[in-house]
Amino acid sequence: MKSLIFLSVLSLIFGCGKRDSAPDPVAPDLYFPPATGTWETIPAATLGWDESKISGLETFLETSNTRGFIILKDGKIVMEKYWGKMFDGTTDFSATSNWYWASAGKTLTSATVGIAAFQGDLNLDARTSDYLGTGWTSLTLAQENKITLRHQLTMTTGLNDAVANRDCTEPSCMVYLAEPGTRWAYHNAPYTILDEVIEGGTGKSLNVFTQEVLLSKIGMNGTYIKIGDNNVFFSTPRSMARFGLLLLGQGRWAQEQIITPSYMSLMQNPSQNFNFAYGYLTWLNGSPSYMIPTSQTVFPGAMSSNAPEDMFAAIGKNGQLINIVPSQNLVIIRMGDDPDNALVPFTFQDNLWEKLNAIITQ
Repeated sequence: MKSLIFLSVLSLIFGCGKRDSAPDPVAPDLYFPPATGTWETIPAATLGWDESKISGLETFLETSNTRGFIILKDGKIVMEKYWGKMFDGTTDFSATSNWYWASAGKTLTSATVGIAAFQGDLNLDARTSDYLGTGWTSLTLAQENKITLRHQLTMTTGLNDAVANRDCTEPSCMVYLAEPGTRWAYHNAPYTILDEVIEGGTGKSLNVFTQEVLLSKIGMNGTYIKIGDNNVFFSTPRSMARFGLLLLGQGRWAQEQIITPSYMSLMQNPSQNFNFAYGYLTWLNGSPSYMIPTSQTVFPGAMSSNAPEDMFAAIGKNGQLINIVPSQNLVIIRMGDDPDNALVPFTFQDNLWEKLNAIITQ
């Protein structure tokens, strides 16, 4: 415990982790595929990678319930592979299959909020009740009015994440535990309410606005579908890869800046002083410590020790992964079924990078 306290003090003195405040510059040779037509590929051998280890990676992926896997280098496809069946158990999973992002969709929502804020439709420091009206929680009016969009984007609302149903967005499920900004807790319900915030600020439905300002601009398909209390995003693997490439491009797609550099910086840096591995609905590697869902324990070290330090990620249940590595111009995409029964599959992600490190030689 003393070592963790000392680590936290050091981090507060020297900043919330190792990352610079500004995002990395976009590589001038980054390739962006056309909206339709051929997506350029590049052989692993051309990059000097060890092709003899690819079969081992494929076996690992197939035996861990992977459906789709893509590696992009400089925006070009190095590896693209599909396995298994769709939800009906009979249709083969393919490049045109639509699969759920689970909580990896949080990062897409974050980007959409950032765009809405730049357009003047939302204010990150505004009260959530400015867009939802009062009474969206069971808190007193004074307590509720302290919760802002930034608290929702950083998992620091102070709402109790130990309620019976963490996904429930009814006011009765939104219960006071602490002052906003004083604790980090992975809590789905305050995040999900951002969907209504976007609608309240833009005057457009979540799907219409996301399609207009993001999906259509980078050639993505996809839609949010209501499943229980959650809005879950579905798309093809290549559309997930397009979003990863947008993040690798620091919010730029070809010549158009879609997500502002300032918001990209928020997504790539620690958002609070409790969980240094969490940005604005993004996960950050290489931080001095990290926390996991449903726990207040702080674990020392990086969330994925085998992954590059500068990697940031969108991560969802059952191993939905978008890993972005600016230093290597890499995007790694994985869609599939449950590899390890974790809400956030840190162990699977780390094991995946152990395999990737044997292939990706510098």
